[in-house]
Amino acid sequence: MNNDQDLLEELTRQRDAIRADLAKIGAMRPGTLVPRFRKCGKPNCHCANDGSPGHGPSWALTWKVDGKTTARIIPEGPAVEYTKKHIEEFRRFRDLSRKLIEVNEKLCDTLLETSKAEADATAKKGASKAGSKRKSQKN
Repeated sequence: MNNDQDLLEELTRQRDAIRADLAKIGAMRPGTLVPRFRKCGKPNCHCANDGSPGHGPSWALTWKVDGKTTARIIPEGPAVEYTKKHIEEFRRFRDLSRKLIEVNEKLCDTLLETSKAEADATAKKGASKAGSKRKSQKN
């Protein structure tokens, strides 16, 4: 086997492995989970003291929709852990998608180079040259 054929097989193996990993992606969502602390505004509350972070944390999931930040409050407890897993799964999906694109680009480039090399080799042999046909002259 030549180097191009070996490279094609390796890139195909990589592509198939990434596709298999993509098929295993579970529930996912884009965004960032951020803790928020707030002050209630009551003068006698502990949150009114200097240096107090306030009440919280309450958790907010933020993401972009049409260039604008959108937020959703996530209730404390298991929902926060689920949301963290969903965000991590989305990041894994995004990374695998990038890798799939990179491998496919390399695969396409290699296929183009291989096709060009085969076409050049065929042209050198003269297989692509069309013979000239003489038309008989009429008297």
